Amino acid sequence: MDYNEFLNNKITSLEDEGRYRVFANLVRHAGNFPIATYRDDSGEKEVTVWCSNDYLGMGQHKSVIFAMNECLQHVGAGSGGTRNISGTSNVHVLLERELADLHGKEAALLFTSGYISNEATIGTLGALMPDCIIFSDSHNHASIIQGIRLSRCDKKIFRHNDVNHLEQLLAVSPTNVPKLVIFESVYSMDGDIAPIEKICDLADRYGAMTFLDEVHAVGLYGPKGGGIADRDGITDRLSIIEGTLGKAIGVMGGYIAANSTLVDVVRSYAPGFIFTTSLAPVLASGALASVRYLKSSSQLRRQHQERVESLKKRLSAANFPLISSNSHIVPIVVGDARLCKQVSDRLLDQHCIYIQPINYPTVPRGTERLRLAPSPWHTETMIDELVDALDEEWTRLDLKRAA
Repeated sequence: MDYNEFLNNKITSLEDEGRYRVFANLVRHAGNFPIATYRDDSGEKEVTVWCSNDYLGMGQHKSVIFAMNECLQHVGAGSGGTRNISGTSNVHVLLERELADLHGKEAALLFTSGYISNEATIGTLGALMPDCIIFSDSHNHASIIQGIRLSRCDKKIFRHNDVNHLEQLLAVSPTNVPKLVIFESVYSMDGDIAPIEKICDLADRYGAMTFLDEVHAVGLYGPKGGGIADRDGITDRLSIIEGTLGKAIGVMGGYIAANSTLVDVVRSYAPGFIFTTSLAPVLASGALASVRYLKSSSQLRRQHQERVESLKKRLSAANFPLISSNSHIVPIVVGDARLCKQVSDRLLDQHCIYIQPINYPTVPRGTERLRLAPSPWHTETMIDELVDALDEEWTRLDLKRAA
């Protein structure tokens, strides 16, 4: 077998479909979010970033940067190893306590990413509980799907946000086996929100545990920033809440929050936790400062929602094909991978606006889109510039508008 030819053909097939991924070389500027410097072979220029998952700009916040600088000077760069072998520092302990409190749970456990927290927790719990059946929303993230695979559990996929279909599946399942219902609060590509309370009602009725992925909601919703469950006052009804430190918190890492026994089991059995180097203390310190700030103040959350509504109104008035949602996610459907890439390239080259195209397998073929993520730091002038640029490129490419 000619291995190199085989691998080159795999890349060529992506290029032929128009979904070969190109990473933008960006330099962010502390204190100047969402402005960044874009670099390529022709030089560099200043651009406005409209697709960052640092939803509140906390990665640039002075309290976070100060905490990380202080920690770096006092502790150094690395963590020293796995949590068991010299890799646990005081800031890890403090951050886990803060995250447990954020979600009204007894305990929390840190992971190196949100992906790993899903994969390790689901894979471990599913494997430990005999004859466990996992019920998973059809739109769940790839990390959840991988965790289910690792668990080797019997799985039932229910239609997206369809509580009637979930109940049908629960009703015909054996009553005497463990059950785990896994779903997200805010689905990141469409921006829709799960019926959390109704799913909890079903879980109670059929004796199932619940696992809620809040990664696209933590920091953004609720009086403390605990997510949609915090906003709705139902954190106590969830068995496990999973979140990330790499989106609205603005740093890096993932975690789960649950009762102390469940957390201890995952800590003690999950290979994805046991055998990996812990988060660098400097990252944990920045995340701790960010969580504490967002728990104490709702100002950025209010400003964020104001910008989201302003952008949605402007885009709707210009008849862009938005996917309607009640969240901060603002997707505009293009419906073709090549055209989606063309729009993205033109926005960057001609308008100094950076929006990464979202293509298959992240979204189904035929639903390729631009996914906008407004922040509290995007000004009304930036919104005007974005809408005008989109309007120009939509017209130039003769793309579909909303009816």
